[in-house]
Amino acid sequence: MTHEIASTDESELVKECFAVIYTPKRQRNRFPENCVQIVTSEQEALKMANIAQKRYPAKVVGPSRSSEGLKLYYLVGWLD
Repeated sequence: MTHEIASTDESELVKECFAVIYTPKRQRNRFPENCVQIVTSEQEALKMANIAQKRYPAKVVGPSRSSEGLKLYYLVGWLD
């Protein structure tokens, strides 16, 4: 199932993709784009993850522009 959400400029759709997220704690459900590294596959996300460096594999939807003007990715789920 693919999630498609219209972005604020109405010309693009955000996409579901795999990523590695830098976060001190895994309690949040949205992340600024500078904490998210998009990768091509689930296997690549799992391979690039490094728990000691607080880099976790995930599936995300985004980017979407927040009301503050930041580009955010929303967590679909952690891969581990």
